[in-house]
Amino acid sequence: MFSKATEYALRATIFIAQKSSLDNKLVIEMIAEAIDSPKSFTAKIMQSLTKNNCVISSMRGPNGGFYITESAKKLPVRAVLKAMGESGMLDKCVLGLKQCSGLNPCPMHHEYKTIKHELICLFENKTIQELADDLVGGDAF
Repeated sequence: MFSKATEYALRATIFIAQKSSLDNKLVIEMIAEAIDSPKSFTAKIMQSLTKNNCVISSMRGPNGGFYITESAKKLPVRAVLKAMGESGMLDKCVLGLKQCSGLNPCPMHHEYKTIKHELICLFENKTIQELADDLVGGDAF
């Protein structure tokens, strides 16, 4: 559904939400290993996530690294999609047609409309913290 970069961004964000704090910043090597991504690719993903400190924060220097603030943990998962430039993916036609609409539907429009609405609600209502908590609580792996 999403690009590989966005999949890794979601995994990195959840990992950072679980393991980091202002006092315990994570280095790129640790994040890359945890999400099973090449270090250089992970670095590029982290650039998108830290741009304007919108989702992930970073600090340079000997005690630097990546962390997520308490307020950012409350962001909806869609914020990660937005940071990666894929927020609009949820709004597009499932077949990728530009002119798909209720008046001009694609063959899957009516069936997918309900599913799409549920996906949008999921990504807008589920927070980064909730995903991290589900992993810690053993509700997911």
